[in-house]
Amino acid sequence: MTIAGLEDIGAAVATLRAGGLVAFPTETVYGLGANAADRAAVAKIFALKGRPSDHPVIVHIDDPRRLPRWAREVPEPARALAARFWPGPLTLILPKSDEVDEVVTGGQDSVGIRVPSHPVAQRLLRAFGGGVAAPSANRYGHLSPTRAAHVREEFGDAVPIVLDGGESQIGLESTIVACLGDGVRLLRPGHITRSQIAAVAGELVEAGEAPRAPGDRSLHYAPRTPLELVPAPLLASRIASIATHGERVGVLGRGPAPPDRHPGVVWLEAAAEAQAYAHDLYDRLRTLDHAGCARILVETPPRDESWSAVNDRLRRACGLGGRAIEAGAD
Repeated sequence: MTIAGLEDIGAAVATLRAGGLVAFPTETVYGLGANAADRAAVAKIFALKGRPSDHPVIVHIDDPRRLPRWAREVPEPARALAARFWPGPLTLILPKSDEVDEVVTGGQDSVGIRVPSHPVAQRLLRAFGGGVAAPSANRYGHLSPTRAAHVREEFGDAVPIVLDGGESQIGLESTIVACLGDGVRLLRPGHITRSQIAAVAGELVEAGEAPRAPGDRSLHYAPRTPLELVPAPLLASRIASIATHGERVGVLGRGPAPPDRHPGVVWLEAAAEAQAYAHDLYDRLRTLDHAGCARILVETPPRDESWSAVNDRLRRACGLGGRAIEAGAD
């Protein structure tokens, strides 16, 4: 694994202080960062990604002691969650301080904050000494990058500094939890599960209006090739309906490829265990996206809690948002 050296960190810090953009690794995915206190710099993120201006970005800090700079208040449940899961793959949505520019928050009165655990991210944030606003380092709505090469593939020379921290350990974006006046609410599932959040913060709020959060659009985390989720009993017939028309079809299956598969089928076998599946997911989908297929078919994963983040990303990748997929649904 290639780890960014001190010289690379120094160049990245200088770029951030000069109002430029830097891509860097976290334990979840690679981020595209700007000085969160520099409105013009953060605006460059939105312009480069093609990100809607009302879609907030997460502020990354090196230590919870910096929270007062960004959050007007930190409710007790948020303090408990931070003590349990930071540094780590948890984003807390908190009431924003008056110093946080609305370009960061998408015009809302709340801000997302995270303390990542990746050693390169930590070295960058400590050396910079401030907050780094960073969504995933990809074009808006596309697959998130889990390797430095994915960032370079996405942006080329438009992002001159890409800190290489090797492959992301988790591979899916952080769990997002809002801790605002109406209680504690899970906004995006991730490596940290609903049960783990509830065990620390108590019962979660389900009803009411939730703040906008990264990754909450119906179509998101998507390859360029159209993607479908297909229940196992229907997979063979769906493959046949595409392949028999002479089109290539990519498949992310829950087992090995059948020996009699059609020659136009590109089959990748997914990991059986949820965390390994999540770690590999975006890399597998990128591979199928580059295979010249008319469609990507993903065999529907299990639905228990350990798979909730995977199912959320797959539903959004095919434009279904957060709704459940029933066996036999279109």
